[in-house]
Amino acid sequence: MVTRGALAVLLLLILILVLAWAGQRRLIFFPDRTLPPAPAGGSEITLPTADGLRLGAWLFKPSSGTADRAVSVLVLPGNAGSRAGREPLAAALTSLGLTVLLLDYRGYGGNPGSPSESGLARDADAAQAYLAGLGQPILYFGESLGAAVATALATRHPPAALLLRSPFTDLPAAGGANYPFLPVGLLLRDRFPVESLISQVTAPTAIVYGTADRVVPPEQSRAVADAAAGLTVLEVVDGADHNDLILAEGPQVTTAVATLVDAIEG
Repeated sequence: MVTRGALAVLLLLILILVLAWAGQRRLIFFPDRTLPPAPAGGSEITLPTADGLRLGAWLFKPSSGTADRAVSVLVLPGNAGSRAGREPLAAALTSLGLTVLLLDYRGYGGNPGSPSESGLARDADAAQAYLAGLGQPILYFGESLGAAVATALATRHPPAALLLRSPFTDLPAAGGANYPFLPVGLLLRDRFPVESLISQVTAPTAIVYGTADRVVPPEQSRAVADAAAGLTVLEVVDGADHNDLILAEGPQVTTAVATLVDAIEG
């Protein structure tokens, strides 16, 4: 009976691991798949990817009456929602005189395809190529999982500056913090490294994170900052959790962006 019981437990654990392996991307990516309505203050653009997808995205020009700083910001979002939820961030950045591209990855915001690490890299490349065609310096703005996308992009196409908001050291470390009952490091197909790559990025870099983050442990964001070769701004927001508005579009974030833009111009 003991042997049969142990075998039953083993089979149950194997079943759980197989299901976790098969459905792991459902635990990583939480897209809003609906096509958002056209933005009031921006224009709709299409980004062709290297593997044949055509992604919808939004482009915002500097606010009327604001001096154009001639710098573009590529916003690489986190793992949830769509570009519609990041319109306030675009408004805050255009008020600084910046051009802003809000990207939605494949599978998000009405876009075709399904998200994966390699797929998001192609999506980021497509957005970078579009902004490069404008002929302005580009600041990469990566939030949460998007911080990993931005850091990897920076190693392929060096930016004028880089801002990482609530970055993790890598996805297995972040996943282990959120799913401690699973052998995340063994199961994950997508790795999304940040700490191991950020030392290769010499552009002026800002790291912004909250001390009460319950999604990405604050010590992981601090480790990324410690490893950053071009660290220019470290903004630690006391008491802020991962999805608090103060981290999404608050003054600490916009001030960090403004500091990086000054560094670009200087």
